[in-house]
Amino acid sequence: MNYEKTEIDGVYIITPKVFNDSRGYFFESFKQSEFDENIGKINFIQDNESKSSRGVLRGLHYQKGNFSQAKLVRVIKGTVVDVAVDIRKNSPTFGKYIMVELSEENKKQLYIPRGFAHGFLVLSDEAIFAYKVDNVYAPQSEASILWDDVEIGINWPIENLEVQTSEKDNKACHLSEAEVFE
Repeated sequence: MNYEKTEIDGVYIITPKVFNDSRGYFFESFKQSEFDENIGKINFIQDNESKSSRGVLRGLHYQKGNFSQAKLVRVIKGTVVDVAVDIRKNSPTFGKYIMVELSEENKKQLYIPRGFAHGFLVLSDEAIFAYKVDNVYAPQSEASILWDDVEIGINWPIENLEVQTSEKDNKACHLSEAEVFE
């Protein structure tokens, strides 16, 4: 696997080595020893999967305090643009974001450490999105920042898309109002 550092400290784009032949393909999607060597020790404890249709935008989600989560995200089917926003108050990149296209074709993954809000927009007719987390989900610690917050200024590729968000995501707060990480 290739581990590519991004311009935001701690966020990595991971591209596996894919072996294709007439039968299909094979690749290692996760290898603990390689991950530890390239990024650091993380104990992922749960795998999650969601299915969404074209134009669905999920995020920007995070968990606060002791329930914050690191994530390793990828797309099994379809194409999404994935976004991680640095909400570590003392970070030199506070409020900045990384955007990467994840798809079944490119098989890229994005590692997002604790201290980030996360979201994605589905570009294909359907997407199956999978991710590993290093902490349990705690509804009482769940938080969201508006996906279209002008303070962050994410350049979502929404032209020609009818964006669909949840009621909960539409009631999210601005970055300036969010409970961020110290």
